[in-house]
Amino acid sequence: MNPTELPSFDSRCPMRSFPIQIGGRWTAMIIRCLAQRPCRFGELRRHLTPISAKALSETLHVMEEQGYVRRRPFDEGVTYHLTDHGRSLVPIFDASRTWAARHLPEYPDHRG
Repeated sequence: MNPTELPSFDSRCPMRSFPIQIGGRWTAMIIRCLAQRPCRFGELRRHLTPISAKALSETLHVMEEQGYVRRRPFDEGVTYHLTDHGRSLVPIFDASRTWAARHLPEYPDHRG
């Protein structure tokens, strides 16, 4: 993946059904996107389908209160950036994502 490219999340992505959770349903995916680079709201929303604008706004607000994300205004709007505190979660989410990809088929809700 290009270092400035945001990750995409399809319906088979283990993070959609994450059995290990920090924050809300979308927190890990937002952090993975912002770990690549700062993003505007609309850009995050496009990459995090099917999140609603309301859910994204609420999640970003909570993440800002928790110190994971910082909003930075600029002429055309606002960008969201990971703080050092938020960036410290990236290795945890990466390890959890690897674990989920390996073990999700064994997870009771995902047996065929």
